[in-house]
Formats: sequence, structure tokens, C-alpha cells
Amino acid sequence: MRRIAISVAASTLTLSLAGCGVLNATGDSASASPTKGDDVTVGLLLPEKANSRYDRFDYPIIKDKVAELTKKQGKVEYANANASATRQSEQLQQMVDDKVDVILLDAVDAHAVADGVKKAKDAGIPVIAYDRLAEGPIDAYISFDNELVGEVQARSLLESLGSGVDSSDKIVMMNGSPTDPNAKQFKQGALSELTGKVTIAASYDTKDWKPENAEANMAEAIAKIGKGNIAAVYAANDGMAGGVIKAFKAAGVTDLPPITGQDAELDAVQRVVAGEQYMSVYKSYPDEAEAAAQMAVTKIQGKDIRFDALTQDRVDSPTSKAIPARLVQVSELTKSSIKDTVIEDGIYTAADICTARYKASCAAIGLK
Repeated sequence: MRRIAISVAASTLTLSLAGCGVLNATGDSASASPTKGDDVTVGLLLPEKANSRYDRFDYPIIKDKVAELTKKQGKVEYANANASATRQSEQLQQMVDDKVDVILLDAVDAHAVADGVKKAKDAGIPVIAYDRLAEGPIDAYISFDNELVGEVQARSLLESLGSGVDSSDKIVMMNGSPTDPNAKQFKQGALSELTGKVTIAASYDTKDWKPENAEANMAEAIAKIGKGNIAAVYAANDGMAGGVIKAFKAAGVTDLPPITGQDAELDAVQRVVAGEQYMSVYKSYPDEAEAAAQMAVTKIQGKDIRFDALTQDRVDSPTSKAIPARLVQVSELTKSSIKDTVIEDGIYTAADICTARYKASCAAIGLK
């Protein structure tokens, strides 16, 4: 199930019950009686460091938002697993032992972490799956609309091939990690657009999302298909797009085919400016991270109506059905939309992007 919105009738009923006191709501806050004050401790478990977004955006944004929501009395206990499912299980257990109030979990391996999620639940600690849908008895989920990400990438790739795109055009798909449920959704979204319009000449599920693994896979694809026979590459994220580009350059290719990406990392945005990478998908990390902090704080404080308002979507995992969720929208980032995405949202400045190496390319697209 991709998304089911809560009906207006159900929302109206909930508000009516609250007005009658059935949900033990308070008049001034429209929320249930708090189970915890502002002195909350939010455990934050992030999956890896290869993608710069986690330390650069997610953690500081969540930390600042928790402080804002709790009058600076709340805190975030943070751990990064550096792509190790074993390490993340240990970190999760440590947070249970430390008796944090609520956990935001971005899983390295969605299946492997399920036992740890159950242990947290048994200890009375709510677990909110962040960015990746973990298995086990999670209380809620927040991420971007992952199938839409794949659709946006694929549509952009097809547009890059122009009106002459043909079903015989050979495409390589460099998908994400097989242990990440998001990767499966990205692939599904992309295939919904690509199937029947191009030929998928090779497809790889890239272990741990690592750029070096994508580079090795791409080198294999080039040898198999021929460097002059690849019309475009669907790369599921920017790190892997960088690995794909390295493989092409190592094979002596100077006129790169269109290559997709995701996450709008700074070096990827610079590659887009320079024409090495065709596009990325911009996901508003502030929107996702701030909403996650709100969900965590309202959940542990027992503000049920606010929590319900933040989670009006529903998703299924292999172990749970109809999980309360929030799916944040995404947008395409190409040369023409850099100003309207990462610059407008304050993720980067033109000076960040237009370093000496990229100054001429920036000038050519009016970015300064």
C-alpha cells in the first residue's frame, strides 16, 4: 500500500470526540494529558556517513527542533552506525539501557533491526522509523515519498534522451542497497516509468549504497554492454552517481550519458552545474527532520491529536499494517532548478556551489 489518507469524516469525528473530552484533550493545547514534560531525551540512530546529509543536516536540524519544542530542556542522544547493522543493534540496545524516552531510527538493515525495535517497545520506548521503514512494532514512520523519487528520476532520465527515445535504448540501473526498503521503492517507482520505453540492459542492487561498489558494477556493465551503447544510467543516489562517473572516465568516456542521482549533495549539485550528472532529486531535509522531531516530542508527551495530524498517511511494512506515517514531497534538481531548490531553501549558497573550478559553468547558467 503506497498511501492512504485519513478521511475527512474520521478527522472530524476525532476532533468532535476531543471536544467532548473523550480523548482527555486539554482546551488550550488540543492534546491528551502529557505523559512526559519538556525534559525529554530523543534517541537518534542514523545509518551511515557515506552520505553527508546525516551529519550535515538531519542530526543538527532534529537537535535544534527538539530544543525549540521543549524550551531547551529536551536533548538528543545521537549515534551513527557507519553502515554496520551490528553496530546499530548495539547502539539501539544502549539507548534502551539508557532509558531514552523515544527513538528515531533510520535503519541500516530494516529486517535485522526488528528484534531491537521489539526490545525497545517492550521497555515502553516508542520507536519512530525515520527515512527508512524498519520492521518490527514501530509506532510511526516519516520519510519522503519514495516511489515518487524513483518516478521523478526516471521521468527526468527519459526527458534527457529527448523526443527520439526508443525502446531499444539501453539503460543501466544502479539501484540502492538490498537491505534498505527505500531502495526497493525507488526502483519500483523508476520501473513504472521506464518499463516498455527503454531496454534495461543491466541492473544492480548496490551493497551498502557504497560509491566504490557502484563504480565496480558500472565497470562490469560497460565491459558487458559497450561504453558507446549505454544511453543513460539510472543511479539511485548521488554517491553512486559519482562512482558511475568514475567508471566511465576510467573507461575513457569523455562525453558522459545522462546520469541521475538523489539527495542534492554539494558535489552532485556541482556535477549537475558542470554537466557531468544530469539531475538529482532534492528532498527538503529541514521539512523531514523538523517533522520527525515534532512527531517524537508529541508522541512522548501524549499529545495524541497533534501526533495524528502529523501522521495522516498510512504505510505497510512486512511486519505491520497501516502504520501512521508522513510522506514528504520531493522535487527534481537540474541546472534550471538549482536556484529554486537548494539555494532558495538555504541548503547551499551560490558561493558554496560556484567554487573556482565551477565558476565558468555557474556563469553559463546564470548562477552567481
